[in-house]
Amino acid sequence: MSSGPDGPRSPGEPWGRLRPFSIKTKLGALVVISVLITTGLSMIAVHTKTELRFITVFSMIATLLITQFVAHSLTAPLDEMNTVARSISHGDYTRRVSENRRDELGDLAQTINVMADELEAQDQQRKELVANVSHELRTPIAGLRAVLENVVDGIAEADTETMRTALKQTERLGRLVETLLDLSRLDNGVVPLRKRRFEVWPYLSGVLKEANMVASARATMGSGGNHTRTDVHLHLDVSPPELTAHADPERIHQVVANLIDNAVKHSPPHGRVTVKARRGPLSESLELEVLDEGPGIPRSEWRRVFERFNRGAVRRPHGPGSDGGTGLGLAIARWAVDLHGGRIGVAESERGCRILVTLPGESSASS
Repeated sequence: MSSGPDGPRSPGEPWGRLRPFSIKTKLGALVVISVLITTGLSMIAVHTKTELRFITVFSMIATLLITQFVAHSLTAPLDEMNTVARSISHGDYTRRVSENRRDELGDLAQTINVMADELEAQDQQRKELVANVSHELRTPIAGLRAVLENVVDGIAEADTETMRTALKQTERLGRLVETLLDLSRLDNGVVPLRKRRFEVWPYLSGVLKEANMVASARATMGSGGNHTRTDVHLHLDVSPPELTAHADPERIHQVVANLIDNAVKHSPPHGRVTVKARRGPLSESLELEVLDEGPGIPRSEWRRVFERFNRGAVRRPHGPGSDGGTGLGLAIARWAVDLHGGRIGVAESERGCRILVTLPGESSASS
């Protein structure tokens, strides 16, 4: 909305055009009507020889009634705006001001509502950030705790290999903290990508190995988490075996880990989750698929399933030891894919659910 000589101007409204119901117009009309009433009553008094004092009283009463009507039409919306502003200051961002006026107060009401929308959106983003942090930090913390508990209980020795595993989880935890703090800048598109070339087979093999380790740790500790299942078999299919990709490994780890987590959660007892990787149409591009044998996702939910806090149309997760999740895994996966300029979506599948991810590789614009 641009500004004109008479205040804010709507798109398509000519410059210098006065609003037919602006406050200046109303006040001008009030003065004109008051003068006309006084003049008309004075002329009536002259022709009917009525005493001037009666005409003065009638003129004052008529003018006061009209002034009271106009004043009420101006102060009533101000009282409403004051009430809404007070609610916003107390953290209630659901209240809105009526926008049924075509004057400056209507513009002010619209501005207040826009401000309330922005504050509500920011408050929701803060809540989602906390939920994202809790969701993403759970995996490395569970793995690190399992390693340390095994050492303390004497099940495993604090040898170099065990400490290297703990160090790896600690380093991943630190990287995740840095990554999740970047979520606050997500909407501004300033989250950096650290892209490099890597071999797909050993990379995805490590992701699947970590997923198995975390699932075993959750089952041992009895912690809720997203699932505590060890009966689901994870299978990796990379073709050709020497396949390479150009992307941010940490972000892709988020994508694959969350897709596996979601697939395992909805798998039947002793089900199978397959991760496929194929060469894309462009140089260093990559196509990833995660397939499970669960109930699948209804076509009506294909678009909404990647929204934050959307837990799908299935009321109860399938398979023992799983819960409904937080509804954040697929949303985080979409966010990481979008950063690469890629695509993610639900694809046709004869059985279960099939999530297809396409990464453009070197052709994507760096952030």
